[in-house]
Amino acid sequence: MTSAPDALVVANSAFLKRFSPYNQMEPEALAFLAEHALLGFFAKGSTVLSPDMGQPRYFYIMQRGKVQANQVGSISVTEYSSLTIGPGESFPIGAISAGRPSTNTYVALEDSYVFQLASEDFLALMRISPVFHLYCTRYIANLLNQSRLQLQTTFSQRAAEQQTMTTPLGHLIKRDPITVSPDTPTRGVLEKMAEMHIGCMVVVDAERRPVGVLTQSDLLPRVVLPAFDLSRPVSEIMTSTPHVLTTTATAYDAALEMATHAVRHLLVVDSSDELQGVVSERDLFSLQRIGLRQIRAGIEGADDIEALQRASKDIRQLALNLIAQGIGAEQLTRFISALNDALTSRIIKLELERHKLFDVDFSWVAFGSEGRHEQTLSTDQDNGIIYSAAKETQEATKQKLLVFAKDVNEALAQCGFPLCKGNIMASNPDLCLTLEEWKRRFGAWIREPNPQALLNASIFFDFRVLYGSEKIGDELHRWLLQNARGNTAFLRMMAQNALTTAPPLGRIRDFVVESDGMIDLKKSGARLFVDVARILSLRGEVASSSTVQRLRLSGQKSGISEEELDAMVEGFHFIQLLRLRAQHIETEHDSPDDNKIDPDTLNELDRHILKEAFRQARKLQLRLKLDYQL
Repeated sequence: MTSAPDALVVANSAFLKRFSPYNQMEPEALAFLAEHALLGFFAKGSTVLSPDMGQPRYFYIMQRGKVQANQVGSISVTEYSSLTIGPGESFPIGAISAGRPSTNTYVALEDSYVFQLASEDFLALMRISPVFHLYCTRYIANLLNQSRLQLQTTFSQRAAEQQTMTTPLGHLIKRDPITVSPDTPTRGVLEKMAEMHIGCMVVVDAERRPVGVLTQSDLLPRVVLPAFDLSRPVSEIMTSTPHVLTTTATAYDAALEMATHAVRHLLVVDSSDELQGVVSERDLFSLQRIGLRQIRAGIEGADDIEALQRASKDIRQLALNLIAQGIGAEQLTRFISALNDALTSRIIKLELERHKLFDVDFSWVAFGSEGRHEQTLSTDQDNGIIYSAAKETQEATKQKLLVFAKDVNEALAQCGFPLCKGNIMASNPDLCLTLEEWKRRFGAWIREPNPQALLNASIFFDFRVLYGSEKIGDELHRWLLQNARGNTAFLRMMAQNALTTAPPLGRIRDFVVESDGMIDLKKSGARLFVDVARILSLRGEVASSSTVQRLRLSGQKSGISEEELDAMVEGFHFIQLLRLRAQHIETEHDSPDDNKIDPDTLNELDRHILKEAFRQARKLQLRLKLDYQL
């Protein structure tokens, strides 16, 4: 194929560098692409590629204009079968990689210019460019990784404002150190400590180098009990080998030093050993609390709601720091869920002690996103109780549990988990049931799947035991899977219900937005994956409540390829990551709109990945539609 002139190669390279994966591509590979890709023109309404053209001759990269891809097939799937391709996007990756005809017809929506790379050059580019090869085999995962790096940059600045355990000790010093000389009378040292409200006095020589230290904990064994003469110099009772670190040592180094030597104060010196300040155990405490282990320890040791309220704020701060470190959405939501679980469990324990319910056999159950381990930073309460009691004491036991549950719900609300507007809470008598009552409730929804029953199933079938015996939850899971799998009418209606909301992909514009110009990433994004995964898991008897695990395990049983599953999972993760980012940056106060984004505010990379994520949701829905002939 004739290559482009040098001037065009430079122009082609400049254009391609604006888009992924070409902005990450090796220089020699980008040069190859820019040289061999020739610009073609397609008038409005003309066909660029269709199945009847056979195996594609070219790989296309949009330069200007828009092309619409329409799926071809005997089953009408109009609302899921069309997508718009704009500048920087390419097609048909799957068909040209596999050497088969395209399954889509591509038509120019307007006069369009498109780079055309011959199929043999496309295959050559895959061989010489690992970046391009990865893009073609796992392109959404590759794009998502690049987006994470952008997110990391965005959050790193904010996280840097919050000191962490990697902070140099020099940055923790808040005031000049108060010192005395070795010959200062002990009475004068104690008077100065009392006057300045300090728990540690540093003794320095003429060059301000520390030679000793006296702390409050030294007073009882060294001054009070031996009746030490306070007129004598402090040098006689000070610790003459104080623990010292330099200003460049980290807070982590200080914490390790304190733990190793059982001390509460460290002296900080510069490179000349001149005293710069004192760091106390208290100074490190606020830093340590924003670590996963420290927050967990703080929760487990909390004796009141005020302490748990502080821990709840720390969980949000930890999420910010984890995003800054590039942690993915799945790990992040699991971190949040794990810490929220610990906080809820601590509240339950405190209320059990207060209500003296030590002899009641029950399990606290989480529903919805908490039941799936997929909590974001903005979530209300969805919980219930499964309890066991002798028949003659059931009602009395239930009444005790309802009073207890009301206080737990109120305490959770004080810790940042709003009361559920739909009253899906353990304090609702309809959600405080025995195991047999829960089975009857679930069974009624399966046998008579009216709209309310289907809504209930979408909430309550995603459950797990958060506190109490997990065996009772496992038994309910087994019962549910056995009864739902055999009821095809119920599963079909659930599938029909799951298809009522389509991914917000436009025919002309990239996205279909709501009247306020926004996209609800929960209702029109994450929910699409969650709903399909739930149906697949019920049909395939997959006990997991996690959307990702449901997709992977039931997807394998349904014959979905590993590559397709990877793309679907990455699409779900990206939507979750965008939700977390929006909640943390733009709202942070449980706003009603904290699941919404304006797609026009996204950068090109994120817009590209969001479109691909919605396409993956559409693929899942299409599979459901074909399976149930809807």
